[in-house]
Amino acid sequence: MILNIQHVTKQYATHKALDDVSMDIPQGSVFGLLGPNGAGKTSLIRIINQITAPDKGEILFMGEKLRQKHIGMIGYLPEERGLYKKMEVGEQALYLAQLKGMSRQEAVLRLRKWFELFELQGWWRKKVEELSKGMQQKVQFIITVLHEPKLLILDEPFTGFDPINANLIKDELIKLRDKGTTIILSTHRMESVEELCSHIALINRSNKILDGAVPDIRKNFKSEKYEIEYKGNGIAFANALWAGFELLSHDPHGDMMRAVIKMGEGAKTNDLLAALIPHVEVHSFKEIVPGMNDIFISLVQESNNLQPSTL
Repeated sequence: MILNIQHVTKQYATHKALDDVSMDIPQGSVFGLLGPNGAGKTSLIRIINQITAPDKGEILFMGEKLRQKHIGMIGYLPEERGLYKKMEVGEQALYLAQLKGMSRQEAVLRLRKWFELFELQGWWRKKVEELSKGMQQKVQFIITVLHEPKLLILDEPFTGFDPINANLIKDELIKLRDKGTTIILSTHRMESVEELCSHIALINRSNKILDGAVPDIRKNFKSEKYEIEYKGNGIAFANALWAGFELLSHDPHGDMMRAVIKMGEGAKTNDLLAALIPHVEVHSFKEIVPGMNDIFISLVQESNNLQPSTL
């Protein structure tokens, strides 16, 4: 594990931002830190970056108690971007790279590679204020990863990017992960979680309500529902089902029929197909697995119903 977060609590005046939060972040993973606005994600990120300290609990970084020397091993891209608008792009990038401990010569070599990759070669001597918002975000992303951190924390990194540049960022994140960088991705975009994250934690109202490997979480939330597309007589289809199956929906879909069926306890997919095939022509048969967006909404709503209002 690159990070062990142990019983972290953070209080701001009358608001408790984090309440006894614990989680482990595996090395080399893309870890999704999820939750509604105000859930406590940013407070946890600020503690990891040592911008603030927890009131209780501690964080271990690669087995050691988190301390000042680890800051150089972390890259952080906050949701609120911040570049000096009057500075030249190249000089600003060099300045921030040297703050991370890189020599000017090494920084220039790495920046040339990244600027070429992101098609920013002609903007080295331009002022930041001359760049579009998307180009400024590219520059800030480059600065964040330039020193090759062991831990990379990204807060809504795809905001403002068009699909082409969002895919470019995703591709680079995958390359960084494959080289051993651990990435914490805080985002509301569940499609990015589905594409990138191997593990997630969900925080709501200051409490962690779920964490684990994404395949395990999706498996635990399986609903035993299946979608079937077929050609044939709908009455014959319905009559072929026996007590082990529940027909949830049954509607025309183009020149076929589409049905959603819930499996009963002890029922098997082979039993379902064996019952249907003599009566209808099955064209597709697939399990309905809940996506991360469905799981997110379900758990947050359940958590909100269980917790007393703080208003």
